[in-house]
Amino acid sequence: MRDGYIKVAAVTPKVSVADTKFNVEEICKRIKECEGQGAKIIVFPELCVTGYSCGDLFFQELLLRQGVEGLYAIADFSKHTDAIIFVGLPVCFRGKLYNAAAGISRGEVLGLVPKSHIPFYNEFYEGRHFTAGEPNFGEITLMEGRNPVPFGSACLFQTKSIPGLVIAAEICEDVWNPMPPSIRHAMAGANVIVNLSASDETTGKDVYRRDLVKGQSARLICGYIYASAGIDESTQDLVYSGHNIIAENGNILSESSRFANETIYSELDIHKLLEERRRMGTFPYRDSEAKEHFSVEFSLNPQEVTLTRFIDPAPFVPGNRQEREKRCDEILSIQAAGLRKRLNHTHSRCAVVGISGGLDSTLALLVTVRAFDSLGLDRKGIKAVTMPGFGTTDRTYQNALSMIKCLGADFLEISIKDAVNVHFKDIGHDPEIHDVTYENSQARERTQILMDVANKYGGLVIGTGDMSELALGWATYNGDHMSMYGVNASVPKTLVRHLVRYYADTCGEEELAGVLLDVLDTPVSPELLPPSEGKISQKTEDIVGPYELHDFFLYYMLRFGFPPKKVFRLARLAFSGVYEDKVILKWLKNYYTRFFMQQFKRSCLPDGPKVGTIAVSPRGDLRMPSDASARLWLDEIEELEEKNAVS
Repeated sequence: MRDGYIKVAAVTPKVSVADTKFNVEEICKRIKECEGQGAKIIVFPELCVTGYSCGDLFFQELLLRQGVEGLYAIADFSKHTDAIIFVGLPVCFRGKLYNAAAGISRGEVLGLVPKSHIPFYNEFYEGRHFTAGEPNFGEITLMEGRNPVPFGSACLFQTKSIPGLVIAAEICEDVWNPMPPSIRHAMAGANVIVNLSASDETTGKDVYRRDLVKGQSARLICGYIYASAGIDESTQDLVYSGHNIIAENGNILSESSRFANETIYSELDIHKLLEERRRMGTFPYRDSEAKEHFSVEFSLNPQEVTLTRFIDPAPFVPGNRQEREKRCDEILSIQAAGLRKRLNHTHSRCAVVGISGGLDSTLALLVTVRAFDSLGLDRKGIKAVTMPGFGTTDRTYQNALSMIKCLGADFLEISIKDAVNVHFKDIGHDPEIHDVTYENSQARERTQILMDVANKYGGLVIGTGDMSELALGWATYNGDHMSMYGVNASVPKTLVRHLVRYYADTCGEEELAGVLLDVLDTPVSPELLPPSEGKISQKTEDIVGPYELHDFFLYYMLRFGFPPKKVFRLARLAFSGVYEDKVILKWLKNYYTRFFMQQFKRSCLPDGPKVGTIAVSPRGDLRMPSDASARLWLDEIEELEEKNAVS
């Protein structure tokens, strides 16, 4: 189970109602298919051994006996199958009938989990046949000559061969209840919940069902495998659709078509779930709950898993346009609300923004305009300052002028050339030497101008740098690194682009939209080196690497704590056909090197609003020592480089 992935399946087999022999044959066929696909956790629907819609036939002793015999036929079939399998059947225990989920592995029935909440309302009549299960019932001998089987809803399935994997089961209605058993299971350590279901289909119910499974997996930070009865159940009064869902921590990994009796597969990331629970200090592990549960052991042979789940190359940017536009509007609102509060608190009616004609300063200006509009302040209170230097091109300069004009801000132009040349003379630097001194002197001069302009007008300097630049340390210390409020501080570069595009698409002003689109089309550059034939000569992504890669690395390193090997594995899948492995490794090494070396810049960041799940503020999300060694991470990358060179 490299990198924590385990393949799972949710299956809706063909069913012949009350024909256990037919059903067992179909279940065994599907087990064989799932085994061929490498699935290690295989989940079938509720009461699938007999069929869910048997009605009063559940009172027939023959059906119940054949159900148990069918269970052991499935168990015998699984003797050489490397998986844990969950099937549903009716079970008699202590004079009562229970709707149970049976866990099976390598020829053994491991445990029986009775349904805790029995529906007896509207179209549901389970209460006519079944009794509600309790956490700890003891053991049951289902068939003469077979081992006793643990029976109770507080059952956990664990394997020593995959440390950390803990599985628990609930059945259909259990998850629709205000207090699902899976809550207790999760607090006792379960991180994979299987649900054997027979949810009938009514108009709109699929949406609610999907949200329910998705929400439960998020609430419990778990993998959730939901397998439902399909179209072969009796249609006397109800129809079943076989709506199967595999979810992980609030994300739907795989979902079946309805009315098709499909088998769906995906890979659960157990390591990610464990890391997320460790990170969330409020996620409860209760020893009292653990003591009330009992564990049964099973064996699995961990194997390499080929990932089929979608790996988004832009994890910060929603792929769905409607969701993306909603996210963009929300982020702009968060940024503007943060700035609005700061302006109110400081009694300031002025904001100072350095405008380069690039993406970040454009977004900062748009946010500032939004904040001023929400306060009812005159946009002339926004001092939009252009500061042409040695690397400024006509394109960015003209875009800056047009943007300021369209937005109605107060325009100031202050060239830095003379001041920087005087500074070069003062420190004895040859202006023909285009080194870091040459570049940073310009950045610091610009910051000094902005700070002094803010003092002159009683305003605030609005920071423009984004989170991707801060992660890489791509900022001049006490230059563009510094401001009085950094509105972009937790916005990654890949998202900056979409925020500006969203503004262009929704502003309703043709001239402004045209300028914003040209800004989007301009190469990212600090413009600190002289242009080449009037065009930008210094392209940031040529120096530090593609921001789409760095944002991908940033997301999986900080959000989930993944090691470089796992980040690289995911990046290869996400950017297949876009970047060669050696290119990904080159920039992965660059990312980790810069991230560790540049923490001192992040340790003294100005205030700024958090907009997403990740931020690098030293007062919030990232409490990292400035002197931390990157050795462990770089050693792992070097191992990857050696392996990649050999292959």
